[in-house]
Amino acid sequence: MQILSFYERQQIEYYRRLKLGIRDISRRLKRDPAVISREIKRNSQMTGRYTAVFAQRRADLKTHKTNKRKLESNWQLHDFVEGKLKAGWSPELIAGRLKEYPLPHLKKVSVSHEQIYEYIYEGEGQWEGWYRYLHRKRYKRQKQKGRKKQAKTLIKERIPISERPAIINNRLRYGDWESDLALFKKQSEALSVQYERKAMIIRLHRVANKSAPENEQAIMKTMDDLPQELRQSLTFDNGRENTCHTALRDNFNLETFFCQTYAAWQKGGVENSIGLIRRYLPKTINLANLSDDKLYQIQELLNNRPRKKLNYQTPNEAFSVALNS
Repeated sequence: MQILSFYERQQIEYYRRLKLGIRDISRRLKRDPAVISREIKRNSQMTGRYTAVFAQRRADLKTHKTNKRKLESNWQLHDFVEGKLKAGWSPELIAGRLKEYPLPHLKKVSVSHEQIYEYIYEGEGQWEGWYRYLHRKRYKRQKQKGRKKQAKTLIKERIPISERPAIINNRLRYGDWESDLALFKKQSEALSVQYERKAMIIRLHRVANKSAPENEQAIMKTMDDLPQELRQSLTFDNGRENTCHTALRDNFNLETFFCQTYAAWQKGGVENSIGLIRRYLPKTINLANLSDDKLYQIQELLNNRPRKKLNYQTPNEAFSVALNS
């Protein structure tokens, strides 16, 4: 690794202020462009500003540190992990994919998800702001909150999730779906999200509001495209938009089940999917400005994202098996 001097860092700061590009700076310093690019990337402040004093202090800390983490000593691994985080992969997905499918250019080096989290929250990742690439974008790790008290529900012909058969709970067949709404601030429009429990495929549909008829039409779009064997059951929460479940049940000959009140974790697949969607569609976004093509693109980005429960296959790969069986 080529080591830069403090004087060179001062020159980089000066040239950056002049808005020179990486290659222009590298020619003036007679350094490889990759060295300059890595220096700016590694030793800039979280705001993106590069100063020689700050960069030198960080470099000195790294030099004197003896118990370096993998992501601090292996820059190829560092860049691979950072790239996948930016692409929406979780630390667990990155670690699992590397373990199952080692990469030759990384010399088959692996890293655990806990090592990635430690780097983000305790290591150099704090300086680099890697927490911003996580789905929740939390700057520190948080404990899970306790459950709220239960309340009465008013949905007719409601079958509780406790009566849902083991074949669904254990993901032993295709065609068992979960459904929920992804809501956005200061607008009536929302997204109706369906999630298939075994293949982990996601379907997204725009709804004009949170009413039951709108939600019913969105779910029907998902179900209409499926053969009967892939329409086995639907699991909902207790929102009013799900009072349409009897019509869906009768039209598509499927079973419907409902979580306990304030127990969203009982349909954790669709809840996690909405968390992934938030990476691309935060609550503050104006859905009216989002085209249907863009919505489909986001859906397929998620469906082409490998999943641990699928042995790091993608949902599209897994669902194609179900469609062709």
